[in-house]
Amino acid sequence: MRMTVNQASRALYAACVSAALSAASCSDDGGGEGTQGAGTAQTGGNGSSGEATGTASNGSATGDASSGGGSGGGSTTTGTPTTTGPVTTGPSGTTTTGPDPTAGSSGGDTTTGGDAQVVRFVVLGDTGEGNEDQYSVAQAIVEICAQRGCDFGVLTGDNFYDSGVSGVDDPQWQSKFEDPYMDIEFPIYAVLGNHDYGGGGIGVDFDGDKPIYQVEYTQLSEKWRMPDLYYSFKQGSAEFWFLDTNQVMTDPLNGSSDPQKDWLGSGATASAATWKFAFGHHPYISNGDHGNAGSYENIEAIPLPFVTGENVKEFMDEALCGKIDVYISGHDHNLQWLEPTCGTEFIVSGAGSKSEGLPGDNPVYFQAPSMEGFIWVEVAGDSFTGVFYDKTAKELYSKTLTK
Repeated sequence: MRMTVNQASRALYAACVSAALSAASCSDDGGGEGTQGAGTAQTGGNGSSGEATGTASNGSATGDASSGGGSGGGSTTTGTPTTTGPVTTGPSGTTTTGPDPTAGSSGGDTTTGGDAQVVRFVVLGDTGEGNEDQYSVAQAIVEICAQRGCDFGVLTGDNFYDSGVSGVDDPQWQSKFEDPYMDIEFPIYAVLGNHDYGGGGIGVDFDGDKPIYQVEYTQLSEKWRMPDLYYSFKQGSAEFWFLDTNQVMTDPLNGSSDPQKDWLGSGATASAATWKFAFGHHPYISNGDHGNAGSYENIEAIPLPFVTGENVKEFMDEALCGKIDVYISGHDHNLQWLEPTCGTEFIVSGAGSKSEGLPGDNPVYFQAPSMEGFIWVEVAGDSFTGVFYDKTAKELYSKTLTK
């Protein structure tokens, strides 16, 4: 069979990545279970990491908006909150409607779903295993959302291990999405991870349509939402951007990321929202095994930007840092709230079905190794609260920022 130029490029990319990872004696996060068990949550202030039991009383902290120097602490021009289903434009120029701000899950506090100024949602990532832990996290979400309210959910990528889906009729849609989240009654918005692009996690595949299948499935599911490869919407006092960081990571093999960078940078700059959130798979900074963008896998000595994440670092330096208030990612299979840098708060929520350790040393407010879970978020006017929960719905840590 004769390969096309693009197929040959993908094959060369895969070979280069595999060789680089082998030379560094490391490997990508595969479809395994990860490290299981109850880990010890850690909290820190001003870079120090103290041991905590992870209970609500020991693991909670209320942050002043000015603490840590992040953009969440600065004054921001406040725009008029959106009170109708928002419209968003994705890379193909299509438009889609965001969640109905009057149709959320109310739980014990009926302001969600009734007050368009309040937005509540959960974020979890690296979910696509179909294993017991994925189901446990899903049930914990059901419990917390019944108590506290949720308007929508967010998946931060690697929605289907090990190599994405083969089409809209792939049985993995049932076993790794519809069945685990059967009891969730709100829409779930997703972004793409490296495993969703295929190649066993390398992020390129001979089937270049793998990411498109996840966009197309939006038309077939009552719950799944991915209107385009990257997209945005507004609700309440917040605006949300959903990124395709694997396209950035592998640029140009999955297309140029310049249009996405321009879209994010110009959109965030022009936005009058009080709170600006972005979601993507790859972290900017992380204490997990993958580490910080620009030196992923701790192999910055190997000059391959599609391995070290230099493309991701440059993208975020230019389009996200100081423009987005909060960036939530996955890729590393743990829970982290890092101290802000470059004018942005960075959170990792990648423990939706498995968990791993935290070998890095970036300063943190909180981190939990070897513990599956998620983060619940409430945006109410000029305040933003994030609360981490484990797979048993136990509260681990809470922090509030106010502008």
